[in-house]
Amino acid sequence: MTIEDRIVRYGALMPCKTAFIDAHTPGSDQKENFTIIGGGVSESPDQHVHLTDKIGFNIGAAGQPPKCRNSLHSHRTAEVFFVLKGRWRFFWGRWGTAGEVVLEEGDIFNIPTGIFRGFENIGIDYGMIIAILGGDDAGGGVIWAPQVIEDARQHGLMLGENGVLYDSKKGEDLPAGINLMPALDDTALKTFPEVPVDQVVRDYVGRYWDLMALARDEPARVIGPDALIKDRPGFEVEFLTRGSVPANLITRDRPTVLMPVRGHWTLRYQDGQTVLSPGDTALLLAGEAYGIEPSMTGEASLYRITSTDDAAGPTWTG
Repeated sequence: MTIEDRIVRYGALMPCKTAFIDAHTPGSDQKENFTIIGGGVSESPDQHVHLTDKIGFNIGAAGQPPKCRNSLHSHRTAEVFFVLKGRWRFFWGRWGTAGEVVLEEGDIFNIPTGIFRGFENIGIDYGMIIAILGGDDAGGGVIWAPQVIEDARQHGLMLGENGVLYDSKKGEDLPAGINLMPALDDTALKTFPEVPVDQVVRDYVGRYWDLMALARDEPARVIGPDALIKDRPGFEVEFLTRGSVPANLITRDRPTVLMPVRGHWTLRYQDGQTVLSPGDTALLLAGEAYGIEPSMTGEASLYRITSTDDAAGPTWTG
C-alpha cells in the first residue's frame, strides 16, 4: 500500500446515519458519523471504516445539518475536535448546563475526559467537525448519560451490554444472553465532574487565528506536554501554515496524520506527489519521508497529528 492509498478524500467519505444510540431521537436523528482511521467508537455494524491501521489514535468526523446535536456522553480517553466546516456549540455537565463554548472553523477543543459532553451545529449550513480519539480502541466505547439511553429506548433503539445497537423498528431484539447496557447509577454519576467554563476555555481551547499567529515562523505546538493545550493523550497535535513548513523532505519515527483546514497543499514523497484539500486525511507511516507545502497563494493551514509513547487515558494534569 502506497501513501496515495492511505489518503482519504473528503469527497469519498462514507457516512453512517445509525452509528449511535440517539440515531432515532428527535434533534439527533440527522447526524452522520465517519470513521476515517482506526475502529472508532461507532455502535453500529453499518459503520464504514476507511483505514483500519492501528496507529495509537483514531480519526473520525461528525457531519450534521443546522440545529442537529450529539447527545451527552463521555470517554475514557482523549476526544479532540477541530471545526472543519460551520459553527458549533459544545456543552458539558450532567445535564449539559455546566458550561458551553462556541467554536468557529479551524478552532480546536481538547475536551477533558470524565465529563459528559455534547455538541450542536448552530450554523446555517451542513457542518463537519473532525475528531481525534485517544487509543487504538478509543477507550472501549462511549459512556452515555442515563437520560440519553432512556430517550433512545422510547424511540426504538436499545444498546446491549456488548456495545451493539438493536433497532426495534426493524424487528430486532436483544440476543439471548445479552442484557441492556446498564445506565449509570447515582453513585457513579457523582464521579463525573462539572468543570467550570473559565477553566475549560483557558486550558482546553485553541483559537484558529491565534494558531495562525503562533505558526508564522514554525509549527505551533497545539497539544502536548509543553504545548498551548497541555496534555499527554497518546498523540501530539501541531498546526502549520505557509511560513512554518520545512523546505526539505522530513522523516518521523511515528505514524503521522496530515489534515488541511484551509487552502490546497502539495504532499511530496519518494515516488511522487499529490495535492491535499480541506477535509482530506493523509496517513504517513513511521519512516516515510515526505514534504508538505501550500500549492497556491492565499490562506493555508493544516493540522498534523503524531503518535507518542504516552498511553491513552485520562486527561493529563501535569
